[in-house]
Amino acid sequence: MERLMPIWTKNIAVLGTRQSRSPHNFSVTIRSVKEQKISIRRHFSLILAAVVVGFGGQIAAADESAETVPHPDISSADQTHHEEIPLDDIRVLVEVFHKIKNDYVESVGDKELLENAIRGMLAGLDPHSNYLDAEDYLALQEGTTGEFGGLGIEVGMEDGFLKVIAPIDDTPAQRAGIQAGDVIIKLDGTPVKGVSLNNAVKKMRGLPGTKIRISIVRDGMDKPLELTIVRAVIQIQSVKSRFLEPGFAYIRISHFQSRTGDDLQRHIRELKHNTVDDLQGVILDLRNNPGGVLGAAVSVSDAFLIKGRIVYTEGRVQDAKLEFNAHPPDLINGAPLIVLINEGSASASEIVAGALQDQERAVIMGRRSFGKGSVQTILPMHNDAALKLTTARYYTPSGRSIQAEGIKPDIVIDKVKLSEIAVSRSNIVKEVDLSGHLENQNNDTDQREAPSTDEAHDREFLATSDFELYEALNLLKGMALLHSRGTGH
Repeated sequence: MERLMPIWTKNIAVLGTRQSRSPHNFSVTIRSVKEQKISIRRHFSLILAAVVVGFGGQIAAADESAETVPHPDISSADQTHHEEIPLDDIRVLVEVFHKIKNDYVESVGDKELLENAIRGMLAGLDPHSNYLDAEDYLALQEGTTGEFGGLGIEVGMEDGFLKVIAPIDDTPAQRAGIQAGDVIIKLDGTPVKGVSLNNAVKKMRGLPGTKIRISIVRDGMDKPLELTIVRAVIQIQSVKSRFLEPGFAYIRISHFQSRTGDDLQRHIRELKHNTVDDLQGVILDLRNNPGGVLGAAVSVSDAFLIKGRIVYTEGRVQDAKLEFNAHPPDLINGAPLIVLINEGSASASEIVAGALQDQERAVIMGRRSFGKGSVQTILPMHNDAALKLTTARYYTPSGRSIQAEGIKPDIVIDKVKLSEIAVSRSNIVKEVDLSGHLENQNNDTDQREAPSTDEAHDREFLATSDFELYEALNLLKGMALLHSRGTGH
């Protein structure tokens, strides 16, 4: 099952829903252009009245063990924004509803019409606000736990087409070659133009083992690319780690889930345990990481900081104004840190990169990130559905908004791929190869060992398989060298 655009406030679950003020004093009647009186069903009038009057009540955060963000209490805003009721606009809405019920070519149920009206209201706000029916809401909750079914693509809607934010690591989509920025134009031969995001996502879902044909448009290609992908159960392991060279660690975070912060700490402990000395440097790879849970982004940032602001949010209501700060210790003890990002790094990834960049704790390398600087809050409804509503913008510690701008890396690495050039070693001549060369008088002293054949092969493989990581490792080694000289170690 595919999920929607990245949401980094998904760890908020709401126990209660807002209670509407009594709408029983409202009755709605309208006249058509021909002055014919239209009688509107009472239950629909009540629904509209409830929408107009607004919401009250309390909202409680459910997950007290995690770092949560309270839902904005809109009751204070209600007092301002509900002084005037747009009766003329409501009459138009009710008239449209009635005409569809009477005149549409096929019978349409009240529930379907009302849900479509709700979806339309939210879709008209921004690309990330949405109405989640019971099935979609359950899917979103599954996404934060790390296991769900489908292809493994984070998608959003752009100009009526599905745009790939990022493929998820070790999923059918990634193995099939789906890339960030790909535009999906057809699913099983059916154009997606004009299809809602929810319906397109549902079409990509299916039983594990079943196939789906996807047509994509990619920059630099003359014609659409046709791919056949086999659906599977997607099990996300959000954190992976290994040593690139002795002392130099690589940590990959593919998605920010509720347990990502704890998983990162465990991986760092294991890396420290498996090295003789302290870590000399770390590369944190956030490329094609579409975001996720806010608490995880804060925890990951905090793992490398000892003080200062991580992120803050600003919204229309007081409860949307939040701030998160770092606390000791720095889990890698101040070792050099590089963060890799690209155009598929979004939302929570940008929070981490922005915090570490503004705090001058890390060097950011790669390409400009996606640029999603808004906060979506999940508001559960009484019918097991939920609203995904944009409630705030977030800002980096220095006050930057990355909305539609992204994080600009300190060092840009273009998207290139290297290929090996055959070089005959017999054509290379050095001093030692010259006849009668002078011998080195320091042969008995401790000399730096040349890299082994295996190490040289690993470096060559890294350069051709992942040039961005190869460049990051080279810079990290230079940073570690300067760091060790500065500390006298």
